[in-house]
Amino acid sequence: MKIPSKKPKTIHQLSVVLATYNEAHNLARCLDSVRALWDELIIVDGESSDETREIAQDYGAQIIKTTNKLNFHINKQMANDQAKYDLILQLDADEVVDEELLNFIQKLKQTPELPYDAFRIRRKNLFMGQWMKKGGQYPDPVIRLFRKGQACLPMKSVHEQMQVKGQTGWADGHLIHNSNPTFALYMKKFATYTSFTAQILFEQKLPLNFMQTLKYFLFMPVTTFCLLFFRHKGMMDGWVGFVFALMSGLHHPMAYLKLWELYERKKT
Repeated sequence: MKIPSKKPKTIHQLSVVLATYNEAHNLARCLDSVRALWDELIIVDGESSDETREIAQDYGAQIIKTTNKLNFHINKQMANDQAKYDLILQLDADEVVDEELLNFIQKLKQTPELPYDAFRIRRKNLFMGQWMKKGGQYPDPVIRLFRKGQACLPMKSVHEQMQVKGQTGWADGHLIHNSNPTFALYMKKFATYTSFTAQILFEQKLPLNFMQTLKYFLFMPVTTFCLLFFRHKGMMDGWVGFVFALMSGLHHPMAYLKLWELYERKKT
């Protein structure tokens, strides 16, 4: 008689947490990739007008409704704070956990002593239908797996990393980031990110003068482009690598123009 194998004992329970806003087109794919992992699922939703919350309910998520903030890291940290278990996996709705990373986390849950307080995860980024290999977009490590209370988001930028109190290691596997499958979707995010940068500069009272104009229209765009396209070898991604480096550079003059608009609006 064949004796059924025992299910491995789970020592650490895992909270999977997300912040969402109109992610109905992504959410199910993301949650399907981690369905076997979570002991609780927490989703902080910022006033989605599509079926995001209905999909989350179908997966048994604990849903917390809040406002959609320009700095969406505020909602991400809110989700982190609501987690009750000792391990947290924080995801974006357009990310998928691959099989290697899934197996790594499953084994980690069965490890008596966690080797690190937080783990860097390699990420594969999609841009205009192509998986980028260079240009600072791979391996693109992000800290998303951590012990509760040992990592947090500063909530000052939309591109910031987690701040970790203890030691950090590497996880096996990847996050598959379906971030910008089309240029149109990229431009929507570009508009959001440049508006957020302009708001930060406005709060910092950055002056509008010749030197700042030269910096934001010439020095910063050229430096960013050269850094991504040449130093980080974005040229190896071909035309897509060129467009990514170019648009990354154009972030700076666009944010500066929006800052000018904010100052003009303040006068009226």
